[in-house]
Amino acid sequence: MLFRQRSICVAALFALGLTACDRGVEPVPPPVTPVPPVADAAPVTARYVCDSGLTIRAAYPDPESAQVTWRDQIRVLRSAPIPSGARYIDEAVEWTLSARDGVETGVLTRVDSAGGEVLETCRRNLPLVVTAPPITETASTTKAPQAAPGGVLPASPPCKGNQLTLSADGGDAGAGNRVAIIGVRNTGTQACSLTGYPAVTVQDRQNRTLSAIRSETTPGSYLRAGQAPAPVNLAPNAKAFFDIAWNVVPNEAQGQTTCPSVTRVRATVPGDDTAIALSQAFTPCGGRVRISPFRSEAEPEPAPAN
Repeated sequence: MLFRQRSICVAALFALGLTACDRGVEPVPPPVTPVPPVADAAPVTARYVCDSGLTIRAAYPDPESAQVTWRDQIRVLRSAPIPSGARYIDEAVEWTLSARDGVETGVLTRVDSAGGEVLETCRRNLPLVVTAPPITETASTTKAPQAAPGGVLPASPPCKGNQLTLSADGGDAGAGNRVAIIGVRNTGTQACSLTGYPAVTVQDRQNRTLSAIRSETTPGSYLRAGQAPAPVNLAPNAKAFFDIAWNVVPNEAQGQTTCPSVTRVRATVPGDDTAIALSQAFTPCGGRVRISPFRSEAEPEPAPAN
């Protein structure tokens, strides 16, 4: 009787094994668990539309890793060398990025000894990024309300640092570039205005200023380049926004192999020297971050094409 029961069990297991084989090989092995959701892992994310009609979401917490979401699976990948663009891998897949003519292409490939099978080819339009020489403000331009280009004056008195708070309000990433959108909330009881650029410094874990990283002002925003600063009027509890943009690829031509770790951002507004701070972890390469002017929208629509 016992022998008969064992025979039945073996036959059942064998039948289950055949059923599993008949299903074919899964496209990607199950991800390593547990992993945090992409939205919680990093504020810098990007969405790619694939030729198959599916989408891939990617998050880049730091220069050494990426989290890629495909078919409801989140894979945690590590950076790997590549002659150009960016490449992230784990034991099962690799995610490579390249950019050309304003379009970033991401290719998800299965890793195996035969050279790999392309699982998805995906694309997204890259935001425009325009840099400009630093703009130096003098005492005469920061101590009183000034007209923005075009002669537009703010409708409210300038905001002061002690009535403002900073917040992390999203970001974007692509081909070695990163951006954080920073919110500036009026916590006071009176309306105030912001015009121009914040003065930004970055600090390390010990709250020491990283003087080797300079802040450069950039006309427009990360998503809308070349736009001149304009007054932003803030009612109580309203927000303005600005961008901090940086690159995550070490400048090997200058001997840079790793990039400094920033854990805190400090900013002052024009006309006031009271600093406001925000915890923001990132690793800017090349010795600079790029700062946009204040604007009224977190993510404005791109400028229409001519």
